[in-house]
Amino acid sequence: MLNMDFSERIVIRTEQQQWQSSPAGGVLRKPLAREEAERGHATSVVRYEPGASFARHEHPLGEEILVLDGVFSDENGDYPAGTYIRNPPGTGHAPFSKHGCTLLVKLHQFNERDLKSVRVDTNSARWLPGIGGLEVMPLHEFEHEHVALVKWPANEIFQPHRHFGGEEIFVLSGEFCDEHGRYPRGTWIRSPHLSQHHPFVEQETIIWVKTGHLPE
Repeated sequence: MLNMDFSERIVIRTEQQQWQSSPAGGVLRKPLAREEAERGHATSVVRYEPGASFARHEHPLGEEILVLDGVFSDENGDYPAGTYIRNPPGTGHAPFSKHGCTLLVKLHQFNERDLKSVRVDTNSARWLPGIGGLEVMPLHEFEHEHVALVKWPANEIFQPHRHFGGEEIFVLSGEFCDEHGRYPRGTWIRSPHLSQHHPFVEQETIIWVKTGHLPE
């Protein structure tokens, strides 16, 4: 098991991690949280080298993907950098990448009643006004769970707040900051239920954010 105590705050600067091999040749990964070696709850950064593929597999409790660079593909289509994907419980596919790609992948973490298939091209989806100077791009919501991209303008300071149901952040560009530290691009942060922080940025920063999904 790796980082499966959801009462702990976890910070991993993934760009400092080493790639590890997977059961599929040419598919590498950086584990962030993992229940078992090759099944169950898992969050990872995954890299497909050019021409790599993964055998067809099922998603008993869903799969969530954000394409960070390159083009990810399966039998249903091609998904360029910036694509947000949700494959709901009970689905399966045979993924590959012709030219290589890097992904943020979350497995086996859906509510079993959350059956919506989602494909969002964040390159063309609309930014909506948020609190203060923030802009928000909603990606998915189900009951208490909310997923979005958030764009922070330079020198933005957000109000201190608590995370009911926890919060996960992946820094896509810029540098995210709070009273606990500074988090460059590629940083993954998981904060537990009812944790609190006072975030700010000094440069324009874009983060992927999920809230309301962790155990209370």
